[in-house]
Amino acid sequence: MAISTTLNLSPTLPRSLCSNHSSCFSTPSISLSPTPTKTTLLSLSLIHTQNRTVFLAFSTNAASTNSNINYNLASGGGSGGNENGSGGGGGGDNNDGNDDNNKKNNKDEALMALAEASRSLESLPKDLKAAVKDGRIPGSILLRYFELEKSSFLSWLMKFGGFKERLLADDLFLAKVFIECGVGLFTKTAAEYSRRKENFFNELEIVFADVVMAIIADFMLVYLPAPTVSLGPPIAATAGRLAKFLYSCPDNAFQVALRGTSYSLLQRIGAIVRNGAKLFAVGTTSSLVGTVVTNAMINARKAVDHSVEDEVENVPVLSTSVAYGVYMAVSSNLRYQVLAGVIEQRMLEPLLHRHKLFLSAICFAVRTGNTFLGSLLWVDYARWIGIQKAHDVESQVGTSVTC
Repeated sequence: MAISTTLNLSPTLPRSLCSNHSSCFSTPSISLSPTPTKTTLLSLSLIHTQNRTVFLAFSTNAASTNSNINYNLASGGGSGGNENGSGGGGGGDNNDGNDDNNKKNNKDEALMALAEASRSLESLPKDLKAAVKDGRIPGSILLRYFELEKSSFLSWLMKFGGFKERLLADDLFLAKVFIECGVGLFTKTAAEYSRRKENFFNELEIVFADVVMAIIADFMLVYLPAPTVSLGPPIAATAGRLAKFLYSCPDNAFQVALRGTSYSLLQRIGAIVRNGAKLFAVGTTSSLVGTVVTNAMINARKAVDHSVEDEVENVPVLSTSVAYGVYMAVSSNLRYQVLAGVIEQRMLEPLLHRHKLFLSAICFAVRTGNTFLGSLLWVDYARWIGIQKAHDVESQVGTSVTC
């Protein structure tokens, strides 16, 4: 539990302090070493015998005539959750009336992170600055931002709000995008080669179009259900009730809520519905392009070789596209929501967060298995609704861009 203490010190601060605070710590001896970093902000490190991390943030009160220093001491255990500063496995759904206290603790930790990095609040982007002022993000999120900012590519990528929110929630987000798109590229290319065989290189333009659509769909399947750190501005007061409700929903129905943030059951259900609508549009569009290209190829083949007119049938464009949109909105949506919010964020990340390479390998295996499962489910679904016959599912695999 976070503990807040207010002290008034004289202008001459001693080099070290020893305090007996047995009610807060398991050991009676605590050593504080103050190090001034700016005229208006000081940074303190706190160490005790059990090496427990303690956050300490304080600032000078310039308006005070006696230059007293007011500072708040907050224990690092205050987050009570994982290193994202979340509320733990409960996901922040249990509102205990401590929202204001949580926001205050978030702001104190954020100020400490700024002091530790020798950064000012004004140096942050507008959305992060507003989030710090409102107490919506803990110090760990700022520290992650500073780490990501060291990479010129990631720094450029974080100029886009959607990528910034996802990278701050999961520093392996890009790795998961590459995993998903890489697996999709391999499986789609293999399927195209299996279907076209000796005509593969002669129809390379069509193959390229199909593969590009598959990669776009794979990217959206990772991007849309990914957990995020919400940094967006408040929605306009004139917005309708439905718009306000959908705006308040998380991007992943199962994601862990940051301390000071909570999601109701209705909001989490709303996240599934909202993402389902987006994936329906993605699936319908991608399948529409895929089926049109496939039919164009079939018709061109029939024009050249009349012997195949009775052997190869055109793919139904509208029914296949809508069916695939529904499949993406239901099956793919639920599977990727559970994968990102439950399996990865709630199960794998807490266990393996100190072993990023091993965590990435496990994510690769899990996502590859999910892609394979999706392919099997699509075949069964396509047969069940009658858009593909049992004997020609394999020959029409190109109409299914991703699962």
